[in-house]
Amino acid sequence: MSEDVQSLAKRRGFIWQSGEIYGSMAGFYDYGAMGAVLKRRWEDAWLKYFMGLNDNYYLIDPATIMPEAALKASGHVDSFTDPLVECSKCRQAVRADQLIEESAGQPAEDFTLEQIDSKIADLNLTCPKCKGRFQKARTFNMMFQVSLGPVGVEKAYLRPETAQGAYLNFRRHFEIMRRKLPLGLIIIGKAYRNEIAPRQGVYRMRELIQAELQIFMDPDTFAGELRLEEMEAKTVNVQLVSERGKSDFRPIRCDVLVKEHSIPDFYVYHMLKVQEFYLEKIKVPGGKFRFYEKSEKERAFYNRVHFDIEVNLSTLGGFKEVAGLHYRGDYDLTRHEKGSGEKMEVSIDGKRVMPHVLELSFGVDRNVWTLLDIHLSDERTGVLKLPPALAPYTFAVFPLMKKDELVKVARELADQLKVSHPVYYDQSGSIGKRYARMDEIGTPFCITVDFDGLADRTVTIRDTSTSEQKRMKLDGLDMTARKLASGTMSFQDLN
Repeated sequence: MSEDVQSLAKRRGFIWQSGEIYGSMAGFYDYGAMGAVLKRRWEDAWLKYFMGLNDNYYLIDPATIMPEAALKASGHVDSFTDPLVECSKCRQAVRADQLIEESAGQPAEDFTLEQIDSKIADLNLTCPKCKGRFQKARTFNMMFQVSLGPVGVEKAYLRPETAQGAYLNFRRHFEIMRRKLPLGLIIIGKAYRNEIAPRQGVYRMRELIQAELQIFMDPDTFAGELRLEEMEAKTVNVQLVSERGKSDFRPIRCDVLVKEHSIPDFYVYHMLKVQEFYLEKIKVPGGKFRFYEKSEKERAFYNRVHFDIEVNLSTLGGFKEVAGLHYRGDYDLTRHEKGSGEKMEVSIDGKRVMPHVLELSFGVDRNVWTLLDIHLSDERTGVLKLPPALAPYTFAVFPLMKKDELVKVARELADQLKVSHPVYYDQSGSIGKRYARMDEIGTPFCITVDFDGLADRTVTIRDTSTSEQKRMKLDGLDMTARKLASGTMSFQDLN
């Protein structure tokens, strides 16, 4: 499956390594014509869903270069590091925890440098390139430093995450948006991490895209702003720390997570909302989705509750993190208040509040890859079964052959549908090859104008998922197309 998805991604213009004509650069990827649209449609679906959770959530777009002082205050200058070991012979650098995990099959992300050195010695691990011995483990800061101005005196960094832009802008947006909590600030954009040895394709990149919602709230009143009744009798797929090794996950009722596992009700509510996004909007099968609890050692020290959001991806060998849900407490605003000297505490109804942050953080590139992995058909080779709301094109319109009378009607139909939907028009080659191209880029529905249809004003509409075809009247096609595109009507519902 992995080779099938990679081949499809390059052949049909989704995504591939950047600079490939010069040998490519590790950790950098280009989106082609199909991939750029697929990415944008995922971002649009994500934005519509999560911004719709509250009327006081807003999209912002901060700068991607940040001053050193801000990242010093946030802890990134001192602590945004990964463990590195370097070969004493060929100087090859390797991320140490990954080396141990791949060799010993055990997590090592919470190992100290001393534990890493000891484990490498116990396992007798050597450089994968030249078999040389490794030097002592050390930390490596993953930020890209830049120098501002012609003489480069002022130091800054490419942002390592989009979240800091929300924290720096919180106080101004709080005043602009009528001094209300909760306040959600949404950022979709690039972040930069100088990964030691990026592998596994888009799963670990040096230039990545994040979609994040930072919710600033009063933890004493936040739950009262939510529709907690929606959690009644609902379950979420969870792998608890205490149950590792027993099963991949199990569905646990929301009220049980709150009462028996002491997870805040507002946190569990957002777990349910994230699960609904993946299962209902992205159409990830329930058996391939879970929340993976991070232990106290594994999570960042400031995270009070931390679950990774994971999807079982055949191309990457199992459950992989595609997003995270983090209750960060008041760590971020407290740090920036201290670092900047500007007050971040606010007044709500006479009560002084240092807002806490609930962070919903999604890797856009990983989620685009998830769409390709999950929706590439196992039953029919070369068929990508994307949901209509996410596919680069919802409809393709073809004349059966390149005849003037067929082309005229087909072009008019394509122009009509383009007003409301992404439409692909093609009149070259055999109809079978045109169908096959649409199958590979995930176009859900193909509409064909043929000679029979000229006589009775009908067209055939083909479902990519099954290759089944039905004939329908041109009159009323626009309304039917809207229903198919929105998912309110399935192909099987067509008369």
